[in-house]
Amino acid sequence: MTDMPQDKVDVILDKLLQNAAFDGWTDQAVKIAVRSLDLQEGAEHIYAAGGALGLMRRWSNRLDTEMAARLSALDLETMRIRDKVTEAVWIRLELLRGHEDAARRAMARLSLPDANAQGAAQLWASADAIWTAIGDRSEDYNYYTKRAILSGVIGASLLAWLSGDNDDKAEARAFLQRRIENVMQFEKAKAQTLGAVSGLPKPEEFIHLFRGPQSGRKRRRARRC
Repeated sequence: MTDMPQDKVDVILDKLLQNAAFDGWTDQAVKIAVRSLDLQEGAEHIYAAGGALGLMRRWSNRLDTEMAARLSALDLETMRIRDKVTEAVWIRLELLRGHEDAARRAMARLSLPDANAQGAAQLWASADAIWTAIGDRSEDYNYYTKRAILSGVIGASLLAWLSGDNDDKAEARAFLQRRIENVMQFEKAKAQTLGAVSGLPKPEEFIHLFRGPQSGRKRRRARRC
């Protein structure tokens, strides 16, 4: 049996990545990968119980972890937020080099109805990993809106990155920068709006103002009946 010093799940994943361009992300492809590694019969049920989709999730998580590690080596304290986010997304995309076809097949698999939710969850996890890596401390709705918006940026930028023919991916980089700029303009407008309305009465106070007198009149009419 093949000597495997690293985790067997990652060994199976690495073999699947080599073949994914041809075999796709299917449970049959997982069996083929296991068979080529000379593992025991049925090893995929032991080490890859989640099948191809489980291995795909592991790959995405592994890339997120590697992205955070590489990002931590940068001097983040001197960078603007938009530059931190741009660099983080770009690092995440560049980690796909050498596995472009596997990534395309993964996107095709995740577009199917039974995997739609996993695709959205992976994008959210990547967005969360990026915001966390750059030190985001937002709470409440800001926590969710930042990650939801960045999920969309990552997904669109991934399409641009995979469709780019040139090695430096200049067009994909420019696309990403434009999307991040749009996000930052939205965040600025949102902050200005929140600041403008911060001194206004709360919605329940408006309701009280409008309903109070009417309720009083209704009560007086009721007493006259």
